[in-house]
Amino acid sequence: MSSARDAITPDTKDWTWVLERPCPECGFEAAAHDVSELPALLDATSSSWSRVLGRGDASHRPRPGVWSPLEYGCHVRDVHLLFAERVRLMLAEDGPTFANWDQDATAVERDYRRQDPAAVAVELVDAARAVATLYASVTDATRGRRGLRSNGDEFTVESLGRYHLHDVVHHLHDVGADHR
Repeated sequence: MSSARDAITPDTKDWTWVLERPCPECGFEAAAHDVSELPALLDATSSSWSRVLGRGDASHRPRPGVWSPLEYGCHVRDVHLLFAERVRLMLAEDGPTFANWDQDATAVERDYRRQDPAAVAVELVDAARAVATLYASVTDATRGRRGLRSNGDEFTVESLGRYHLHDVVHHLHDVGADHR
């Protein structure tokens, strides 16, 4: 049974602005990265996430209302899975519209707080490798293929990849870890 103390305030911010300017919170500059760099960068971040999930405090929330490193790791694993699905759609279809994803509902439904950090680390690395393989298949001819979020935001394969990478790096910052 969860209490008000366990509740996480949903993040309803529109983060697409990170495609145009550096993030003042984590310092990451998405526009500085080419889609061809994504496979190596995602591999490096998955190594960082493995270290985070191996910490003794991975399941501990730093304060009420803030996800634990484990919960952030579960989210990042699921972000990799979601973005792999979206990249596949963009490479296979003309202008697909992505289904809405409620990250907060997913956290509750999948019970992030009670997952095994070691299992999540393996799943996160596997998911990062799978989506990195998709980004590695992107060519000059396909990097500009477009897709739409359910709210109408338009992405190219490359901008979606940059947006994806920011999410992963930003959450490493949230848990006090380096993205290299």
